Amino acid sequence: MKVGVVLNPIAGGGRLKRHWAEAAASLKANFGDFDLRETQVSGDAERLAIDLAASGCELVIAAGGDGTASEVADGLLQAQDEIGHESALGLLPCGTGIDFARGLGLPRGIGASVKQIADAKGRKIDAGRVCYIDDHGALASRHFINIAGLGLSGATDRAVNADKRKGMVSVKALFFLRTVLEFIRYRFQDVRITIDDGEPVEARMALVAVANGKFFGGGMMIAPDAELADGQFDIVILRAAGKLGLIRDIRLLYGGRHRNHPAITILRGRKVLVEPLGDVEMNGALVDIDGESPGRIPATFEILPGALTLRG
Repeated sequence: MKVGVVLNPIAGGGRLKRHWAEAAASLKANFGDFDLRETQVSGDAERLAIDLAASGCELVIAAGGDGTASEVADGLLQAQDEIGHESALGLLPCGTGIDFARGLGLPRGIGASVKQIADAKGRKIDAGRVCYIDDHGALASRHFINIAGLGLSGATDRAVNADKRKGMVSVKALFFLRTVLEFIRYRFQDVRITIDDGEPVEARMALVAVANGKFFGGGMMIAPDAELADGQFDIVILRAAGKLGLIRDIRLLYGGRHRNHPAITILRGRKVLVEPLGDVEMNGALVDIDGESPGRIPATFEILPGALTLRG
């Protein structure tokens, strides 16, 4: 089997890079020779994954956090569309956010993670595709594997990714602190949500999460009933309510105990369109795509059933 690895050298404050000799030895023991590529800037993992797929790799391992895994998956899905080559995705999780790996129940140790990839049989999972408006005002699109959404989560992504304490404090603490701080300053936004061919729902909202996986935000189980291979999204809408009460109730998210919260609505569907109501500038909520925030709404989210092969 031809194997490629995309390594984010700064993931988790550089922890994986510092222990790369151990990781490389484990990879070689389980797979033999492998093709290693390192990212330099955001977006590299997508391009490197396409290159590895084009070179014939049957398995491409994303070594990093959720952002790296998402970019690699995006590249592999693009390669399927463009050159017709299907590569399986493996995960060596280490980063600010490893929520996708958490939802899969993957082991944390390097050796155990590599062995699980080597021993696992590939399984088909769903992926998502989101079209949105990028920060330059242009229409853009990309794939995602875990959770995309908009509102508070987009603002929190930007704050976490800019925080100089990344890698120096716990992921859970950093996401919790930034979520609370961003929520305090957040202005609820008015949006129209259309799911499949149903009647549009208008909401003054804090957050809309379009979930393929269960976890985001450093361990928040935002979509406790989501499944990776059921062909549908779980759509979680957090409506405007008293901020102090909502901040107090953030703790419910960590155990998935928010299903019956009066400000929460959970729906299911295959396609989700979210548009700003009224003033586009005021209500053009920031999007969140697997822990990155590259733009804003209007946005369309579509499920791609069984689009990706996962090993692990």
